[in-house]
Amino acid sequence: MKQPIPETGLAAQMQRGNLFSDKCPSREVLKHVTSRWGVLVLLALLNGEQQRFSALKRKILGVSEKMLAQTLQQLESDGFVARTVFPVVPPHVEYALTTNGVLIARQVVGLADWIEENIDQVIQAQKQYQAQQIAGPQHWQS
Repeated sequence: MKQPIPETGLAAQMQRGNLFSDKCPSREVLKHVTSRWGVLVLLALLNGEQQRFSALKRKILGVSEKMLAQTLQQLESDGFVARTVFPVVPPHVEYALTTNGVLIARQVVGLADWIEENIDQVIQAQKQYQAQQIAGPQHWQS
């Protein structure tokens, strides 16, 4: 059986994307997924249940209505969040992750878990950095 020849050059780049290029659309998706609110929305919806806007706002402390709405729209446009409108008065809207949304949210879980598990080390590093900044610039000696 003949094996397919792997694509190289521009064809391979077009298939995969190139986050280092400022013209690559994958960079915009990365921005949506890894923004502070994008990460938190993905994690909040990962339980598999549809949630109303107000429930998400209560769960994600500190997010404004404007930022939550904008983040949900961005993730919906990327195909990660599904918005369901129920034909009732007043309008009832719920949000859930799509199949791709679940897949990308599972990737984000590792990042969030690492941060939460190592927060003490990160805080210690921040304190050391701040102390060094207060002490003044360090001069290299040869």
